[in-house]
Amino acid sequence: MEILSQLRKYNYQQVVFCNDNSSGLKAIIAVHDTTLGPALGGVRMWPYASEEEALEDVLRLSRGMTYKASVSGCNLGGGKSVIIGDPKTQKTEALLRAMGRFIHSLGGKYICGQDIGTNSHDMAVIQQETPFASCVHEKAGGPGDPSFATAWGVKTGTQAILKAVYGSDSLTDRRIAIQGVGNVGYFVAKYCHEEGAKIIAADISEELLKRVSDEFAAEIVGIDDIYGVECDVFSPCAFGAVVNDDTIDKFKCKGISGSANNVLKENRHGMELQKRGIFYGPDYLVNSGGLIHCQEEVLGEVVKERVLEKVSRIYDQTLQVFKKAEEEGISTAEASDRIAEERIKSISEIGRIWAE
Repeated sequence: MEILSQLRKYNYQQVVFCNDNSSGLKAIIAVHDTTLGPALGGVRMWPYASEEEALEDVLRLSRGMTYKASVSGCNLGGGKSVIIGDPKTQKTEALLRAMGRFIHSLGGKYICGQDIGTNSHDMAVIQQETPFASCVHEKAGGPGDPSFATAWGVKTGTQAILKAVYGSDSLTDRRIAIQGVGNVGYFVAKYCHEEGAKIIAADISEELLKRVSDEFAAEIVGIDDIYGVECDVFSPCAFGAVVNDDTIDKFKCKGISGSANNVLKENRHGMELQKRGIFYGPDYLVNSGGLIHCQEEVLGEVVKERVLEKVSRIYDQTLQVFKKAEEEGISTAEASDRIAEERIKSISEIGRIWAE
């Protein structure tokens, strides 16, 4: 990969390669844009097949965080970091603290949080080296895992889809098909079930499936069969790129709203969904509840009720995206991008005021 040309193409601000021989840390931090505020994004630890694969992932994810913050109204920028390694066998206190020191060296330009391969306990370790860490575990004085807030946003986005399709946002007797019922997917199932929805679930974990079956009377289907289930809304909460050439003709849903990132394998799939009459709630909008939770943490005390009130605004934001898509004859994914870009542009053009 020609790194600098890639950075220029999407206007990345900074990429930092991190190495610490003593702990075995090999990591990359990407800061895409800080127009709206400090870049916030999770620390992902994954056994990437190559350094190029890790770089591609961190660049893609950090840019996505910029759009997520902008379209959801957060005063944050987009960033992300990846640690190359197996979190089950290679994650140590020394490695995490080394990562914390590299994050601290950016002076607050990048604030980290949990992601795939890391958790709130890990953020507490990183916080020993830098104050620029969010999602810190409760026992270390933080607000903990933001999964409940992410799930509330997905539920809210789902209701916006139902409003657009049926004229009513009621979840009563609606069929919600959830792919992945781990932390976020479990809460999506819980919130929808509590409002009367019928849950269909798929996951690779039999334990997680038993849990949602016992608690929410969920109908269980195969991990690949979930695409063809007749339902009102399909909620991908596990894998990215699940809307692709192989799956798009299988969908029998009215809309798609989930917590997984990069649900569309390619941008063109957003328009393909639209042609099929399927309302797509852009992933980085409907799953932005966790980011909103982290913003509250960065700004001060996290109050759950206030977080959920702010996350609930995703409902109106999703309907705004649908309206713009219809008015301009574009996909909802492109409409969301344009709204995010317009906000960043408007803030970047505000004049600076000199003060000694």
